[in-house]
Amino acid sequence: MPDIKHFNPDLVLDDAIEVFWRQGLPTTGIQALVTATGISRSSLYATFGNKDGLYTAALARYIAQHSVPAFARLASAGSGLTAIEEFFGGLIEVRCTGPVAGWGCMVTNAHAGPECAAPDVRTLLEDHHATLQAALRSALATAADLGHLHPSTDLDQAAAVLATLAYGVNLRSRAGADARSLTDTVTAALAPLRALPTPQEQPAP
Repeated sequence: MPDIKHFNPDLVLDDAIEVFWRQGLPTTGIQALVTATGISRSSLYATFGNKDGLYTAALARYIAQHSVPAFARLASAGSGLTAIEEFFGGLIEVRCTGPVAGWGCMVTNAHAGPECAAPDVRTLLEDHHATLQAALRSALATAADLGHLHPSTDLDQAAAVLATLAYGVNLRSRAGADARSLTDTVTAALAPLRALPTPQEQPAP
């Protein structure tokens, strides 16, 4: 008879995400995962193959839960630069306040660790990056249509810079950077993209 699972693999992954998110793959022992999930080592191996398989599945679930919805909102927003500001504002808020403050981003942490060399992990990271950059480009295209962007703005280059900035926000927050300094950096990065105000929009002397 086939082995019957007496646990929900998705709930196990949610517990594993917390451990891997805080600690990364190399410094996480299997016993820490057994303790966090309440599932035996043999059951974890039977379901996910090994610790690396569990990590890859946890990373995929993290992306589905955290990244995909945020990128979809950004790509579909109709407010241009305001949507990009709100995206970074939400990112900074999560990274600097609340229960996961100081953890950084599980995806960015994976980019910075040796786990990024694993082919399955690399595929997840590359797909994540492509989706992030495409969402930013979509928001920038909307901004251009609304007349928010400087005419010389290259949408592809700007999206690539802003995607890299998102990783930087994640890394700096994990290193202890405060929300104000991160917000100031984002504001400075967006400033050159903005269209110059028309004479009618110029502040009165």
